[in-house]
Amino acid sequence: MTFDDFDLLPELADALYEMGFDEPTPVQEQGIPYILEGHDLMAFAQTGTGKTAAFIVPIINQILSQPKASGVKAMIIAPTRELAQQIEQQLQGFAYYANLSSIAIYGGGDGSGWDYEKKALTMGADFIVATPGRLISHLNLGYVDLTSLKYFVLDEADKMLDMGFLPDITSIINMLPKKRQNMMFSATMNPKIKTMAMKILSNPKEVSIAIAKPAEKIVQAAYLVHDNQKIKLLETLLENKADSKLIIFSSRKVTVNEIVKRLQAKKIPAKGIHSGFEQNEREQILLDFRNGKHKVLVATDIVSRGIDVDDINLIINFDIPAEAEDYVHRVGRTARAEREGLALSLINQDDVFRFKKIEKLIEKDIFKIPLPEGFEPGPEYILSKSNLGEKRRKFTKYKKKPRRD
Repeated sequence: MTFDDFDLLPELADALYEMGFDEPTPVQEQGIPYILEGHDLMAFAQTGTGKTAAFIVPIINQILSQPKASGVKAMIIAPTRELAQQIEQQLQGFAYYANLSSIAIYGGGDGSGWDYEKKALTMGADFIVATPGRLISHLNLGYVDLTSLKYFVLDEADKMLDMGFLPDITSIINMLPKKRQNMMFSATMNPKIKTMAMKILSNPKEVSIAIAKPAEKIVQAAYLVHDNQKIKLLETLLENKADSKLIIFSSRKVTVNEIVKRLQAKKIPAKGIHSGFEQNEREQILLDFRNGKHKVLVATDIVSRGIDVDDINLIINFDIPAEAEDYVHRVGRTARAEREGLALSLINQDDVFRFKKIEKLIEKDIFKIPLPEGFEPGPEYILSKSNLGEKRRKFTKYKKKPRRD
């Protein structure tokens, strides 16, 4: 199948051709026809499967098929600033010949963008791409007219729930026209997502694409290593990697800062990024990384879903994420656009339980590489009273403090 088979309008088809879109990905092939037919859609597809085009392309086609009118026509909600920016950038490409306006609305800047956002919302940009908190701030001031809105997209719904955005999303939904077409995308399928879908969608069609499985072209391996030798191992792994573009993931901001400091001391030009940076700093760091100005990025999961760079060669999990699905998002930053990639994980004693959950999720035993010469033996890859404590702590936590649904 090709994009020609969707019978899209010429101005949209021309933009797709210019951007190199030929054959649709599975989520595009299955999802686009449902949206063009006017159905609500619930799609389960992880980052890197082409889901952004799966909703932007048909919405643009639907808008162009209708008489020209003023006002906001489509709203896309994303969990992070980085993802909102990425979606809006792709939107500009798809709408290049369509004469449609768009704006990304997100917080975290120096405040200078507020008046520009207000103007776009007041005049009625065709597409609004926004993070929930920032959008709520505008909506509560009463000058946003959404009576012409016909399309609503909730992207990465599972991440929204994890970040506690459900009350904001509910508030936004209550301010939208009752008659609209809804699309909801999530990387994972669980009861909370299903409950949210029932509240937002009306008789939706469902598409499920290879949930939580890393791309086949990603070579995955791991080292069993004690914490006191992780930095040393990381430095060893980065030797002879001067031409490789790579991301090192850590779950904690303080660890990101420490890794950057150690690598820079070794003359490795690394840059860190996490929520502690100002928005303009984060944008510049990501832009420099995308353009190859620096090739080693040390990051928290803030960029595990919100960075669109095709030429990343290597992913290193300095520590193992708490949720198995986050591992898939991290390693999914490599092996994009038909390229090959390598993902390495550093497993300490406390991470064994988490990593076994990852292997169960992806239905794959990941090869454990022997440590280089000169390293003390790492922990055994077995469940013990020590690392099973992670499971007991989680259970106790939920027993004492009910989860917020």
